[in-house]
Amino acid sequence: MSEVWISAADGSDMIRADAIVILRMDKTGRLTAQLRDEAKVNVTLLEGSPGGARPPADFHRLLIRMIAELADSGGAQLVRARQEGGTWSWASESL
Repeated sequence: MSEVWISAADGSDMIRADAIVILRMDKTGRLTAQLRDEAKVNVTLLEGSPGGARPPADFHRLLIRMIAELADSGGAQLVRARQEGGTWSWASESL
């Protein structure tokens, strides 16, 4: 089983996918992850934008699907959100 890491909003932080217990996406497109710890730390994975191009409503579900698929692959993987031409996607790369 491989380790899957997720790049946070600005790319300066990464969190391990198996540390996440809750994903939340608000109406602005802000995606946060609550970590499995006693302090219930929240990490912003994607900044929202009230007037800009926001990711699709099921973007957090797409992340869960990608994590599940990558968990069966070999080696460590990094997942990050990408926006190209108004289209949002999750991209992965080997670490």
